[in-house]
Amino acid sequence: MGYDEFSWFHDVITQNYSRPTFAFLPLKEIEMTTQDLSAKQAIDKIKELAESIDFALLCTDLTSQPFHAIPMSTKRVDDDGSIWFLSGQDSTHNINILRNLAVQLLYSDPKSMRFLIIYGQALILTEGPILKSLYKKSDDAWFDSVEDPNLSAIKVVPHSAHYWDIKGNKLAALWKMGVAAVTGSEADIVEHGDLKV
Repeated sequence: MGYDEFSWFHDVITQNYSRPTFAFLPLKEIEMTTQDLSAKQAIDKIKELAESIDFALLCTDLTSQPFHAIPMSTKRVDDDGSIWFLSGQDSTHNINILRNLAVQLLYSDPKSMRFLIIYGQALILTEGPILKSLYKKSDDAWFDSVEDPNLSAIKVVPHSAHYWDIKGNKLAALWKMGVAAVTGSEADIVEHGDLKV
């Protein structure tokens, strides 16, 4: 059975994320290795995945059904694992964060079989130096300028995270998938685990 992006996000939210599958291989042919990471390794993995995938669904108002979710571009990942975004102060997600700091970030890159879910606390900041360090010319599509009075930064501090990533390089993984599809064997190509920050 195929496993599309919507199904993956649904399973992540409902905590049913132990064995994601991919549309091009049956579930029985995907073998996953558990590899939990702690401290610097965990932060490095968060930084690697968040920066390379870039866009995340920022989920707020988590106690509501449905909760609020919006795609956001990652601006920076700090050495402590904190993730930064730019946002309008009058946005629904900013208003939700002011009421409840708890958020989830969902990163998904199905083509590369890389996924990341982060649960943490969000802070809204409006200091000029912070905004200037994050703002790029492409942000003019959303804001008048870095001086836009509606501009704010959102800093997400991770409390817990879980990842899925391809083992080794993509070419080797594709080869293993091809062999598995032909022989009916399992393809050991994906690792996943908790990220303890």
